Amino acid sequence: MEQIAFVTFQHYNKDDMKIICKILFLITSLLMFSVDAFAVEPDSEDFTICRVKYSGGGDWYSDPSSLPNLLTFIQKNTNIKVGDEEARYSLDDEEIFGHPYLYITGHGNIRFSDKEVTNMRTLLLGGGFLHADDNYGMDESFRREMKRVFPNKEWVELPHDHPIYHCYYSFDHGLPKIHEHDGKPSQGLALFEDERMLVFYSYESDLGDGWEDPDVHNDPKEKHHAALRMGINIFFYALTH
Repeated sequence: MEQIAFVTFQHYNKDDMKIICKILFLITSLLMFSVDAFAVEPDSEDFTICRVKYSGGGDWYSDPSSLPNLLTFIQKNTNIKVGDEEARYSLDDEEIFGHPYLYITGHGNIRFSDKEVTNMRTLLLGGGFLHADDNYGMDESFRREMKRVFPNKEWVELPHDHPIYHCYYSFDHGLPKIHEHDGKPSQGLALFEDERMLVFYSYESDLGDGWEDPDVHNDPKEKHHAALRMGINIFFYALTH
């Protein structure tokens, strides 16, 4: 850094200090993404969500308006600088290591090659984060492939008081239910390395559909906004924990 700013805190009240600490923590977390696991340090103006391309027959490209809408919502409702467009790479592309925030979705089968399994493990253990969004039909294959990535890890259901549901907006009932699917309750599942969350799996919720343009699924405005707000929570949590 070319300049260092020195700040005295004696004139700030407790609420100001909380905001300042949150900002400093966010800056520190963003800088941590330059760890050795990543070949490219992301530029703040180009920092974005990377959609994971995969083989197996599933539609990794589904909900095309979802991530652009979420990125716009992040820009308008937070001070986090993100790009306007999503990135799209498969796990065997070296460029994937320049994108610490990954997103995967789809309706059908997911299949990772051995190299993709290794790269996913390396990226996540090196400081990256994956949000997997069940778009109805990917659950069985996604769990199978993640078991190849982390054979000794088990999914943990997050309680409703977990920070991911309260770090920016508050969701007292946990993960919002956007679409019905099989009528099962929505679940926020996670894989951890010690205390750090590596993967957040929004199951039976369909956040991506909720992020899409409202006229695609004709969702009520409150569900559309709930999905986008939960998207910010996941993004913010990943950057600050």
